[in-house]
Amino acid sequence: MTFHIITLFPEAVEKYLDSSILGRAAKKKILKFDLVNLRDFGLGRHKQVDDRPFGGGPGMVFRPEPIEAALKKIGKKRKSRIILFSTRGKMFTQKEARRLSKYDHLIFICGRYEGVDERVAKHLADEEISVGDFILAGGELPALIVTEAVSRQVPGVLGKTESLEDIKGSYPVYTRPEIWKKHKVPGALMSGNHKEIEKWRNL
Repeated sequence: MTFHIITLFPEAVEKYLDSSILGRAAKKKILKFDLVNLRDFGLGRHKQVDDRPFGGGPGMVFRPEPIEAALKKIGKKRKSRIILFSTRGKMFTQKEARRLSKYDHLIFICGRYEGVDERVAKHLADEEISVGDFILAGGELPALIVTEAVSRQVPGVLGKTESLEDIKGSYPVYTRPEIWKKHKVPGALMSGNHKEIEKWRNL
């Protein structure tokens, strides 16, 4: 599975993608990360990617032409989905992560500043996604969130499928020491009785 991330700041996401589970999956060639620097497709001598909004208002807005050029560079891919991160997008959930894991290529458009020209959402992207009811400076963190959540659904990325919380559920966990600052590990977990442990975890 390949993640194509169109961003003005590829260095902001590169280190995270190279580390831990995602980095190992990339080395095993289970995942591939294609970081596309939007500045490479900027217009004119200054490689301009943004401009003032029509109708006035603060900040700058990404122009559609550089994004279209970046998408052309990536090319049309089989079983692909182009996603624009937006506060107006569909809320990202675990169900959405499972849906997106069925694609071979996910192409992320990371906005910045006051947003992206609406014609990108209407005519270039397949869908808009929001990772939460809050505002961020850009789409890079949402791209990493979606990449990690989707990657966990790809066979071979995690060592054991039991690691998936949507399979085993989420519950409190403990490790050594058994007693820390007078706080003890629950007795059921120390019992060795698998039925008791399962019962405790499902409380």
